[in-house]
Amino acid sequence: MSLDGAYDPANVFARILRGELPKAQIYEDSETLAFMDAFPQARGHSLVIPKHGQARNLLEASPATLASVMATVRKVARATRLALDPDGIMISQFNGEASGQTVYHLHVHIIPRWVNQPLGRHAGAMADAADLAAVAARISACLEP
Repeated sequence: MSLDGAYDPANVFARILRGELPKAQIYEDSETLAFMDAFPQARGHSLVIPKHGQARNLLEASPATLASVMATVRKVARATRLALDPDGIMISQFNGEASGQTVYHLHVHIIPRWVNQPLGRHAGAMADAADLAAVAARISACLEP
């Protein structure tokens, strides 16, 4: 899919927001939701999405939406650092198929990184739901008020 197109309300993140699909939730406020990526590239890989609007990517999002999303990205990245003690944290956001975007609902990846541990394949193997829930709880417990 290109950078242009219509928002698909049946996309996986819209379905998660409607409660149609499960999630291992880390954080939620009135504007954003953070949860574990079901197909993680590393242990602790999470996603932040806006709860409102139909922005398929960063280029379609309002400045207010981007501000809310990035504030939550910072909050979850800081909690991830405390919970998992990674050597680094990769923050990524894709726009359009050529960039690697596979779900057309604005989202930001937070991926903890450790030296000498290779990054897994994007959308590779599905993680164990119990492990995702446990890691989500560890990160949630480290969120700043």
